Amino acid sequence: MHRILCSTGAVLGRPNGRDLTLLRQAVPKLHCDGFELMMYDTWYDKIPWMRECLQTLNVSIPVFHVEKSVGNLISRNGGHDTEQAVLMFETNCILAKEFGAEMLVLHLWGGLDSDKDIAHNIRTYAKLREIADAHGLVLTVENVVCNQQDPMTHLHELADAYPDIRFTFDTKMAAFHGQMDALYAEENRALFSHIHHMHINDYGGGYKDWSNLNTLHIGDGHVDFDKLFAFLKEIGYRGDFTVEATSFDQTGAIDFDALNKTFDKIRTYLGD
Repeated sequence: MHRILCSTGAVLGRPNGRDLTLLRQAVPKLHCDGFELMMYDTWYDKIPWMRECLQTLNVSIPVFHVEKSVGNLISRNGGHDTEQAVLMFETNCILAKEFGAEMLVLHLWGGLDSDKDIAHNIRTYAKLREIADAHGLVLTVENVVCNQQDPMTHLHELADAYPDIRFTFDTKMAAFHGQMDALYAEENRALFSHIHHMHINDYGGGYKDWSNLNTLHIGDGHVDFDKLFAFLKEIGYRGDFTVEATSFDQTGAIDFDALNKTFDKIRTYLGD
């Protein structure tokens, strides 16, 4: 049975200090099956605090989102950037395993440098995969936005280089590049054998509309989720879903109702 997860990034952000203790009030109010823990760069020097916060919660964390600067550093690749990224990745793996995660979500490229030298990012995946495997974690690469080419091109390149690679597919990222319809094209269907996790987010902007790169709830943008979920049933997708839609305001207050409505919509699509 599919699990519907809530990204901690949907409820924790700068306005509420990314305060993990807020999960204590969130857990009983959210109708999800667990969480995808989003690691932040400001938490590396707070790891004992992270452990303390999470150990007091009776919550499932099957998915761990690797801190995004790992991909940013690999993309920049100046000096010892990639070596540093690899070390940071291993720290993320250690934490993921400790918190009970089974799967990692990785931005293999990112930042201003993005996919400027994608061949380097693709080569570096091999080392990251080796580390993830050593920790007993399933590594998935997400189809994050690019400023040179497009994520679907890079997913194909990765699948060609690593036939057993696994992906996390994000609907917002695809819509940003105008690639949701391309997902259903015959030449791209083979990619779905690699997709083991989905991020279900709406998008309200146009093609590569950087000013509107917001993470929205289902129905607040223009992604055709009717078509998507019909396709998922057709191909027999068996993975889980994470909702990342931003659900806090400028004061940091969390909109639990909005999240629960999105969880319920996904369950309706799945027929649960």
